[in-house]
Amino acid sequence: MSIQVAARLRPAIHPTYPRLLCAHLHSRGFDNATIFEGTRLHWEQLLGEHRYLSLEQMSRLIRRSMELTGEPWLGLDIGGVTSVSAHGPLGFAVVSAPDLGAVLRVVSRFVGVRFQPVTVQLREEPERMVLTMEEKENLEEVREYVNGAVLATFFHLVDTVTSRRLRDLVVAMPIPEPEWAAVYTEKLGCPVRFGASALTIEVPAALLDTPCLTADPGLHRTALRDCEHQLRQLQGGGPLSQRIGVQLLGCEGHYPSLDEMAARHAMSRRTLIRKLKEEGSSYQELLDEVRRELAAWYLLETTQPVERIAEKLGYQDPSNFSRTFQRWFGTTPLRMRRGQ
Repeated sequence: MSIQVAARLRPAIHPTYPRLLCAHLHSRGFDNATIFEGTRLHWEQLLGEHRYLSLEQMSRLIRRSMELTGEPWLGLDIGGVTSVSAHGPLGFAVVSAPDLGAVLRVVSRFVGVRFQPVTVQLREEPERMVLTMEEKENLEEVREYVNGAVLATFFHLVDTVTSRRLRDLVVAMPIPEPEWAAVYTEKLGCPVRFGASALTIEVPAALLDTPCLTADPGLHRTALRDCEHQLRQLQGGGPLSQRIGVQLLGCEGHYPSLDEMAARHAMSRRTLIRKLKEEGSSYQELLDEVRRELAAWYLLETTQPVERIAEKLGYQDPSNFSRTFQRWFGTTPLRMRRGQ
């Protein structure tokens, strides 16, 4: 498997964000059966705190959501109504910061603890401070959604913590100017330039000392400590279930048994079972999910024969693979490949 494919299938997005997207669709009258149709996802999959979604999974849900609503600017609406608490310790570190400059530094350092396909760089100049969001993974067809959600989330956070609606900013997006460009100006309250190489937000230096109404030094120290802990955990591969999921993505032909995986992590079988249970998962669930995602990927994105795909996924007997595939998706491998 190529590095690009493995990265796109790697757990990388906190489950809060797909849950919020689904909640928005629920509020508009769509039920779960309708929302998840064709996404190869289900509601229960989003409920575990440690069940991070891959960019590929999140992209399927975003595409389905835009199909249902007919609104390519949907990310603006989701980001604009997302509460600060939804961002976990990152959100608490923002609302407790002393001023706007500190808010920007928190966002740039810790965005990855919640959404790993991007990084945010901060450049401080005499006249301004510039936030730039770079894509670690190619966002492709969900670029507009993600950029819109990030922009709306940023303005929502700024509005929450400052005493006035700050819109003396320069904003640029890395998408061609759409027919609905006016929607961005209307919803964000400031002009947006399109066609940039990356999402950028320029904040005049005169605004950086704007105090936060919700500043709380004690809470800020605690939230920063929690963010640092999560960042270190992320740099170490994330929660155990996430690390195992990534390891399984790198397997081809042979997948380790539970005992073999426990030995890789220098723990007993019983300890591995217990730790995964604490994260709301199990080894078999992780193995099934990785195989399921890879099976669909190989079928839909490559021309490899079913027999070869079965072999890659550790099935020596293609008929066993076909039966398992039918259980996963309710259809056969060939029917999925043909779009039936």
